[in-house]
Amino acid sequence: MKVIDFTQNENVSIPQEVVATLGFFDGVHIGHQHLLDQVKAEAKRSDLPSAVITFPIHPRKVLNTDYQPKLLCGLQEKLDRLADTGIDYCIVLPFTKELSELSAEKFISQVLSKKLNVHTLLIGYDHRFGHNREEGFEDYKRHGEHTGMNVVLATEYKLDGEDVSSSQVRRLLIAGDVVKANKLLTYNYTLTGKIVEGYQVGRTIGFPTANMKVWEKYKVVPLLGVYAVFVHYEEQVLEGMLYVGKRPTLHNDPEISVEVNIFNFDGDLYNHSLTVEFIDFIRGDEKFDNVKELIDSIQSDKIKVKERLKQEKR
Repeated sequence: MKVIDFTQNENVSIPQEVVATLGFFDGVHIGHQHLLDQVKAEAKRSDLPSAVITFPIHPRKVLNTDYQPKLLCGLQEKLDRLADTGIDYCIVLPFTKELSELSAEKFISQVLSKKLNVHTLLIGYDHRFGHNREEGFEDYKRHGEHTGMNVVLATEYKLDGEDVSSSQVRRLLIAGDVVKANKLLTYNYTLTGKIVEGYQVGRTIGFPTANMKVWEKYKVVPLLGVYAVFVHYEEQVLEGMLYVGKRPTLHNDPEISVEVNIFNFDGDLYNHSLTVEFIDFIRGDEKFDNVKELIDSIQSDKIKVKERLKQEKR
């Protein structure tokens, strides 16, 4: 996939006409993939390259600087996920207040047709754009006809009879249901971060942990608790258990900690980057009466995590 990034060079051009779709594509979940499959099929019929047009920053963040988006992926991860779909081009378009004020008609004629060279535009079944999102598909189709652009309504995708959306995936993660979230994503949800110095209490109770500072500021952190995870470190994929919580038994921190205990690993990880891949939720965050009860629970957690990770093929 070739990335054409208008945030880096506003004078870049699209070399030929494309069959495209438009959206933020947070998480690039199975519903997005269904839409992109339709783009690729239409591109093949038209003998043109396929393209996805997306934005580097959530549009609501641009319109309201106080808005704190909950994201399934940062820009680079999104680009990597989009590349995995087999799309030919990813066009990164800066979302600005000026862009948001364009009517759908002007956005189609001035931006999509003239600037981005879109020959055919596939619209997600529930997607709206243009000033205040006032118009719908029939309007887009009519505007497209005026500029010589073919506008097509994509088919809806349902999984087990349910709609699939980025919002739904976020709700599942916040509820701790990483198994179902992973099913909708078609891959295991991840967090990536730098290992920083922590309280170092874990090593004193037999469970040394690496404390992660997540790189992506707005990325969704799942429900507080203990998870079975795979840990990606350099070229290795290691087994581990992840704790997300406020350490109520030891410190009752005001901030949420993200700590991973990597099985059968002995090394200095400070200032290195790790990626944790969520496999399953084990239990919620709990406050124990004493440290012994905490240790007993962690030992039980480790047994459950090992059993769960055995079920995953690697």
